[in-house]
Amino acid sequence: MSKLGKFYKRNIYGVMGTLVFHILLVLAFLLAEVDMKGNVKEEEIIIEFPDILPEPEEIIEEPEVEQQDDTPNDPSSQNTETQSQRTNRASNRLSATEEFFDEDYLKEVEAARQLAADVNNQLSKERVKLEDIEMPVETTEGMNPDSIKNVVYTGESNIVYYLENRYHLSLPIPVYLTQGGGKIVVDIEVDRNGRVVKASARKNKNIRNEQIYTYAEVAALRTIFNKDYNSPDIQKGTIHYTFIAQ
Repeated sequence: MSKLGKFYKRNIYGVMGTLVFHILLVLAFLLAEVDMKGNVKEEEIIIEFPDILPEPEEIIEEPEVEQQDDTPNDPSSQNTETQSQRTNRASNRLSATEEFFDEDYLKEVEAARQLAADVNNQLSKERVKLEDIEMPVETTEGMNPDSIKNVVYTGESNIVYYLENRYHLSLPIPVYLTQGGGKIVVDIEVDRNGRVVKASARKNKNIRNEQIYTYAEVAALRTIFNKDYNSPDIQKGTIHYTFIAQ
């Protein structure tokens, strides 16, 4: 140990110098980038940005959840509430319907339904064949033309025709063929030989039985008037039939 101590004392300055040299060398490497004035060299920093920036994420707002009542659910109370809600909705609909459709409107609807039913009943009936219709006939055979009148009474009903300077030779009477009643006016066209070539019954809003129009037109077509070669080729007139309800 004494020899080592003596060696250390003799070479202490050399050892210290070596340590100092190495320390300075290390500092020299560390400060290689530092200039003599103590300023650090600045290097350019390049930051590359992407060409397309990512789109911002859409923020979806979550619906607020209503706070439920903490009281326990009673099945019987829920059924009662549902029943009452249905009853209220039904009553509201009924009240709205009654307010919208007044009494007069409902009466008109009912009358229209009844009329439609009557029409359907008439259409459902078997159509009458014209050739099968039989009528009593009023004739003037052997009578003085001057005594022949244009009015024929058949009980409570009557038949009246208007055809200038003409009188009937054969006049069918259809007024007892239907159960309904009413007055029908038939427009006629008569040739010089006294034949009715055309008959058209006028509509009467008070008559619902369509068969009355058919009977009146058939009776008019079967009517025969006297010949008149001095009359127009087609002479126009009318025949009025009064049907009595049976």
